[in-house]
Amino acid sequence: SGPAGMACADTLNKIGHSVVLFEAADQVGGLLRYGVPDFKLEKRVIDRRVDLMRQEGLEIRTNTRVGVDVPAESLLSDFDAVCIAIGARQPRDLAVPGRELDGIYFAMDYLEQQNKVVGGAAVPPDDRISAKGKHVVVLGGGDTGSDCVGTANRQGARSVTQIELLPPLPRHRPADQPWPLYARLYKTTSSHEEGCERLYNLQTQSFVADKQGRRVKKLVAVEVEWGKTGNGQHELHVVPGSEREIKADLVLLALGFVHVEQGGLVSDLGLALNPRGSIAVDDQFRTSVEGVFAAGDAHRGASL
Repeated sequence: SGPAGMACADTLNKIGHSVVLFEAADQVGGLLRYGVPDFKLEKRVIDRRVDLMRQEGLEIRTNTRVGVDVPAESLLSDFDAVCIAIGARQPRDLAVPGRELDGIYFAMDYLEQQNKVVGGAAVPPDDRISAKGKHVVVLGGGDTGSDCVGTANRQGARSVTQIELLPPLPRHRPADQPWPLYARLYKTTSSHEEGCERLYNLQTQSFVADKQGRRVKKLVAVEVEWGKTGNGQHELHVVPGSEREIKADLVLLALGFVHVEQGGLVSDLGLALNPRGSIAVDDQFRTSVEGVFAAGDAHRGASL
């Protein structure tokens, strides 16, 4: 029930179809509700739209995991058509020494929990991911990383450092991106303005444990330089002697998403995948299975 699923359900309902919208979580909204923090999107905006959709006749079933609570085969027998809009939720990981240490989390685990807490949910103290009084390092310079920065500041982090592998984007429109093309420019969000050190061209090499050997205490990184191969592909080179340590009591991996989660519903339905690992569709959003469609990030890959 993220943006793609809600839009699909709302459109079909308006033109006269009987539509059921399934959602695994306890509330509707997908990443709008559990990914985007309240300081960027107040949840009453989602609630207002969902209430209107319900009044218009849309049936919404929350706390329902399709593929578990509702078998995949029953979807094909009980409905004339199915649209898969489960997003691209498989996060990109970081395979470096020390990754297994406590205190290192995927960004969405951190943001989702905080959104639930802000919404009034009770989280056991042992499960709480808090930045209070900690040196926080956010790996990834995108919007998800920015949301982690703002959340960590609100939780009372001692310091927040955001690390990006790539160089900073230009501050003015490049000549090869003329209007009306979307220009990729350096962006400073309100979260950055609230307090954050931003570092670029750094590659994480390893994580260092505390004296007990259990929790992360530092991050080891090296500077990199970017160039191009003979065929125009970008390649990075490590700068000799540039190794440095950064304090890190809490590390948040905001490295993006690779593709749709391929197990469960996708494999149960036997859906074909494209070369990027997302659900393959044609120009009418039809998948390889008759009567099954896919929309949003599930077929396109992670996108804003």
